[in-house]
Amino acid sequence: MAHTLINARPAPASGASASEGGAPAVRPAGALVDTYGRRVRYLRLSITDRCDLRCVYCMPERMTFLPRKDLLSFEELDELVAAFAFFGVDKLRVTGGEPLVRKDAMELMARFSRHLGAGLKELTLTTNGTLLARHAGELSAIGVRRINVSLDTLRRDVFERLARRDSLDEVLRGIDAALEAGLHVKLNTVALAGVNEAEIPELITWAHARGADITLIETMPMGEAETNRVEDYLPLDQVRERLQERFTLTDIPFNTGGPSRYVRVEETGGRLGFITPLSHNFCESCNRVRVTCTGRLYTCLGREDGADLREAMRSDPSGESLRAAILSAIERKPKGHDFDAGRLSTPASPRTMSHTGG
Repeated sequence: MAHTLINARPAPASGASASEGGAPAVRPAGALVDTYGRRVRYLRLSITDRCDLRCVYCMPERMTFLPRKDLLSFEELDELVAAFAFFGVDKLRVTGGEPLVRKDAMELMARFSRHLGAGLKELTLTTNGTLLARHAGELSAIGVRRINVSLDTLRRDVFERLARRDSLDEVLRGIDAALEAGLHVKLNTVALAGVNEAEIPELITWAHARGADITLIETMPMGEAETNRVEDYLPLDQVRERLQERFTLTDIPFNTGGPSRYVRVEETGGRLGFITPLSHNFCESCNRVRVTCTGRLYTCLGREDGADLREAMRSDPSGESLRAAILSAIERKPKGHDFDAGRLSTPASPRTMSHTGG
């Protein structure tokens, strides 16, 4: 099996630093490389599985959330970030559930921000926007420069039907507050046949008029949900064909480190992304892994194999077991996921996106 870590050296013992006489950590070039030659430099870290919405394609109305004692502590989450940063991971996206519902979430974000310039190059957040107006200014102040906000519709009745909560006004206020705070906003829109399908051009125009990007996402076959994913599935190649009847779409090489393929909408001047796990497998360029709020590392969204990083941390305070577990998991990263549009009636994974980290 190929060696995953290139020229790595152990991290200093806990508590040691250059200022205290310890040797500084050496960050090896190309640290996390799987057996297919893909370098992993993007961590999506969930800090909670809880959410204040109940989107029909994401979770059941009567969702059973994890006991709080099962979640990683702030100290453990910060230790994970430090370990991945040591291995050359330079982009951290904080997810949930809804990350901002976790008590003292901004204290945790501030902890993460200390790694900016010391391994991390970017700290970002994915949110449903309901609590964003309260925290946008502080996010900007600690070094967050861009965020993703989930928004599937601008229509109150459709929003309430999808989210099972009447929270559209809070989300729109949150988006405005983020833009006013100087954050670059990208909207994430799940494209749903017969639900928001006809509204997609309006969403694009609305986003671009505010200087925000927007990305369309095919429905993900993850976990139990109270909707018909077969009926919901809307291939984005079809969406693009229809959009081209109204807009001029020009492919551009823009990349944020994720799976989106971008075009420029010439009429608006804004960017539009497409995430197509079902109609176009994008695994050949996968550079990311996910860690759940309980410390389970998944190297592929649609696979169940992974590693228990919580146990590694708690059984060995030195951090060596944690680093070994990360390396071993990366070596097992699969070539591709198991998502299949022909099998949407059966989820590819029993995990909900709120548990996995959206």
